[in-house]
Amino acid sequence: MAIMITDECINCGACEPECPNTAIYEGGMDWTWGGGTALKEVEIEDGEVIPGDAPQQPISDEFYYIVSDKCTECMGFHEEPQCAAVCPVDCCVDDPDYRETEDELLAKKSWLHQEA
Repeated sequence: MAIMITDECINCGACEPECPNTAIYEGGMDWTWGGGTALKEVEIEDGEVIPGDAPQQPISDEFYYIVSDKCTECMGFHEEPQCAAVCPVDCCVDDPDYRETEDELLAKKSWLHQEA
């Protein structure tokens, strides 16, 4: 499953630099698929292909957020999610809406970083 940041976030920013996929963004900030990954373009759900550096709408305007489709729970990089490990208020938690197996998370990591 992906990790999510709850509304208990104090906007300290400790989590953001820890993410190996650059899946964490400050509230109100646009995000990109390509940021922190090897993706040059992405086919989105409706079949449209967009550039990896195309800005996407913020998921939260109030506090830091995690783009679930970029979160691999640090699988393949670390033994545990680094955002949760550094969060001083324990607001980086499992997202019940995004359940993924270890194999799915590793496949997502390979896709994000364009590994053979």
